[in-house]
Amino acid sequence: MTVREEFDAWAAEGRDRGMEDRHWHTAKHALARMPVEAGDRVLDLGTGSGYAGRAINDTTGALVCGLDGSPEMARNARSYTDSDSIEFLVGDFDHLPFADDTFDHAFSMEAFYYAADPHEALAELRRMLRPGGTFYCAVNYYEENVHSHDWQDSISIEMTRWDIDEYRDAFRTAGFHVAAQDTIPDRETEIPDASEFPTDEFATREAMVERYRTFGTLLTVGVVP
Repeated sequence: MTVREEFDAWAAEGRDRGMEDRHWHTAKHALARMPVEAGDRVLDLGTGSGYAGRAINDTTGALVCGLDGSPEMARNARSYTDSDSIEFLVGDFDHLPFADDTFDHAFSMEAFYYAADPHEALAELRRMLRPGGTFYCAVNYYEENVHSHDWQDSISIEMTRWDIDEYRDAFRTAGFHVAAQDTIPDRETEIPDASEFPTDEFATREAMVERYRTFGTLLTVGVVP
């Protein structure tokens, strides 16, 4: 199954809204760090339901383009969005349909690892970002987060699981300066008392705490020199 087919099915099932609810716990903290100003152009890569693009537009007045590999995701995102300052396109991460120096900033939440060629995707982002532009890349699926390793078993498309250093190296190879990198804890997912474990997903309460409060979301920030 292709990325497009997989996420078209997710969109048809309404799973885009569920992802929005879960991802917002940490995405909102990453978005708050972005130096976006009114009039800037921002790419939301792997837009899903479009929630991040709407938040950027609402808080800054920036012009936003949400790009997704799934036509159904993009269609749903448009139906959820009232602003004329936000557009949605369908495209592949490693062949971005934009001219050089088109955007001031780019954001991606829980989507970058679906790129067929993540190195080429970074090169494309570097190409279409203006000098001084930033790419905020947020992922929960990464090597150090051992509790994410079995996610590949539940999806039919191949995902890229890099460790923290691999993200830094790949950003630098693509021509970015790595301005920051850290993990953002999810402090909103409710964690039951120890007496309620094991659950379907976690053997112990300590494991669930580690997953959400310690590993959380890895954020890597690249800047175009």
